[in-house]
Amino acid sequence: MIPVKILALRYLNNASPALSKGLGAAKDCPSLGLLTTDCDDATYIALDAATKAAEVQVCYGRSFYAGAANASTPNAGEVIGVLAGPTPGAVRSGMEAALATLERVGFEEVRGVPYLAHTVASVGSFLSQEAGVAPGSAVAYLIAPPLESMYALDAALKAADVKLCKLYTPPSETNFGGGLLSGTQSACEAACAAFAAAVAEVAANPG
Repeated sequence: MIPVKILALRYLNNASPALSKGLGAAKDCPSLGLLTTDCDDATYIALDAATKAAEVQVCYGRSFYAGAANASTPNAGEVIGVLAGPTPGAVRSGMEAALATLERVGFEEVRGVPYLAHTVASVGSFLSQEAGVAPGSAVAYLIAPPLESMYALDAALKAADVKLCKLYTPPSETNFGGGLLSGTQSACEAACAAFAAAVAEVAANPG
């Protein structure tokens, strides 16, 4: 697994109401936690984990253009995520869960081609909204470079009884593509395996 680097982390225990509103935080969630890393998709999975571990919401999450290798400043990386909660303790608890998740979730690499094929066994409020499924559903989170992502996504959809909930057509902000698939946990895991195998196939013989 390619390790995810935490680049910057800050807490606002009582954020400006104007800033909180602009970031999409609920009125009863004045405490914010801000995070940047060098891997957007792993961070979105981690932020979703925060919503299951504490009374927090992901009020803002955006990927930056061109990816971490082309970041505009040392601490910008590839993504910014913002957690909002009713108390500083809730936000810190949520962020700790996110950081713990980032220690075990990340991209794999085959022949120099990075990809993410990860099953979220039970999505929280963030990914459930992104995928349009109920909280607690299993979701396969699949990401790869442009051609590989579309080729491998087709393989994943044919390999298991899964539904395409969200298609990330290439190029994304980071010049990748992929999608979110829903189904049983075992079906999502089968889809992830098929996706990884298809990426490896292209990596081994792209022509």
